Amino acid sequence: MLYFLFLILIFFLFLVAASGIRIVRPYERGLVERLGKFRKEVKAGIHFIIPFFDRMIKVDLREHVIDVPPQEVITKDNVVVTVDAVIYYEITDAYKAVYNVSNFEFATIKLAQTNLRNVIGELELDQTLTSREKINTKLRTVLDEATDKWGIRITRVEIKKIDPPKDIMEAMSKQMKAERTKRAAILEAEGIRQSEILKAEGQKQAAILKAEGEAEAIKKVAEANKYKLIAEAQGQGEAIMLVFKSIHEGNPTNDVIAVRYLETLKEMANGNATKIFLPMELSGILGSIGAISEMFKSGGEKDNA
Repeated sequence: MLYFLFLILIFFLFLVAASGIRIVRPYERGLVERLGKFRKEVKAGIHFIIPFFDRMIKVDLREHVIDVPPQEVITKDNVVVTVDAVIYYEITDAYKAVYNVSNFEFATIKLAQTNLRNVIGELELDQTLTSREKINTKLRTVLDEATDKWGIRITRVEIKKIDPPKDIMEAMSKQMKAERTKRAAILEAEGIRQSEILKAEGQKQAAILKAEGEAEAIKKVAEANKYKLIAEAQGQGEAIMLVFKSIHEGNPTNDVIAVRYLETLKEMANGNATKIFLPMELSGILGSIGAISEMFKSGGEKDNA
């Protein structure tokens, strides 16, 4: 019987000793109280406390998220909007988070709702819908300053949605539709204008190219005619020089020159138009003709003899 009681006592002492073992994880901090008084803060690892005298409060240091319930907020231009937000926070001081506030999550939610009304109340509806980043930054700054004494750091504040009233939504939808229709009409007019400008530019460029082509063609034709006339003049000049040279080298008599002159006059007189030629050396030409006539007569008499 005594042996059995001894075993029970040992087992009881083992349970009491086991109840004094506490394990703190890497993302936690432990606050040890002895008889209701804060004794120390412990980090990750295994720790022993005195059962029935000591108590350990564990504080999670990981980042947490709080969903702020949707609430109605009045903007600067007196429009009621429903705002829904979330808050991300982490505990930086376990002692302050436990002993400086009874329920820091509830306190943070109420603080966020109050400041959300203040921040959005300074903005008009259009600014509220287009300035979410500004609202997030300002609200985070305000909450971080207010929760610093609680040992809490607000890491992010995100506005999930901002819902204006139904009639405002319909008006905004109509305004957006009108703006899109206006932009479409402006873009269409701009496209037509650009098309006409490009068409006119194309016609202008075509006319310029055509004029340049015609000018270049006229220039080429003129150069060809010039080259032709120069070549003909050079040929005629060379021919005249050859004839003149041949005449001087052949030492022709006056009779031969007179005959050639008459042949030239005959060629010049050919044609339908009436032509009158008055040679400058008319007497000399007549004398030559007379000499030629006597020459032909003398030749005929000799033939008769």
